[in-house]
Amino acid sequence: MKILFTICGRAGSKGIKNKNIREFVGKPLPYYTISAIDLFLKETLSDIEADIVVNSDSRELLELMKNNPLRRIETIERDESLAGDTIGKIAVINDCRLKMEERKHKKYDMIIDLDITSPLRTVENIEQLIAKQFESKADVTTSVTTARRNPYFNQVMKTEHGYKKVIASNFTARQQAPEIYDMNASLYAYSPEFLKSGKGVLDGYCECIEMYDTGVLDLDHENDFELMEVIAKYLFSKNVQLGKIYYNI
Repeated sequence: MKILFTICGRAGSKGIKNKNIREFVGKPLPYYTISAIDLFLKETLSDIEADIVVNSDSRELLELMKNNPLRRIETIERDESLAGDTIGKIAVINDCRLKMEERKHKKYDMIIDLDITSPLRTVENIEQLIAKQFESKADVTTSVTTARRNPYFNQVMKTEHGYKKVIASNFTARQQAPEIYDMNASLYAYSPEFLKSGKGVLDGYCECIEMYDTGVLDLDHENDFELMEVIAKYLFSKNVQLGKIYYNI
């Protein structure tokens, strides 16, 4: 199986300055993503031929990734047309596919995107993602965690006549409501055909894998970064699988 691992990051950040090249628990944040891929490729028993590429308009990030101590990383300097805030990530990932297929003279069976700002993932998560995508033949498989709030039970929205449940229901206990998940944006596996379509993640046949709920925060503000580091320090010392990623860097 031929797999392309993509790592995409824009220059700068409105909420956290230079987020994609910041140190996280003493190590460059993007190196956690490379470490997870590195350990997966070392431990997998499958016949996988893999390439890894980082796509960015940040020269600092491209240099940081090129000089990482773990794996050879291909780099793509992002086209200006794909560098704006409103450009969807799928367009960037598909650009990676196109350029790498031309560069390597091959066609990929699966494209896996790993988010730079999600350092708390394990080798098992990547294994589960690939297995689910391969077995289901889905358009896309993504990672989720169990939602802490449920729109059928304890989420409300403002209306002209006060606040009401997001989804009207008569459930008296959360256990009665349908299971709801949060997309944690850590891992995505795409079929090449679906990427070519330009559709959104949930516009096709989507499958999911459930990740350990680490209280994942969106890294949008400085306090998010600080809280995530506190959580990560604890988990690296207590969770063997997460600790492996950290100590491999």
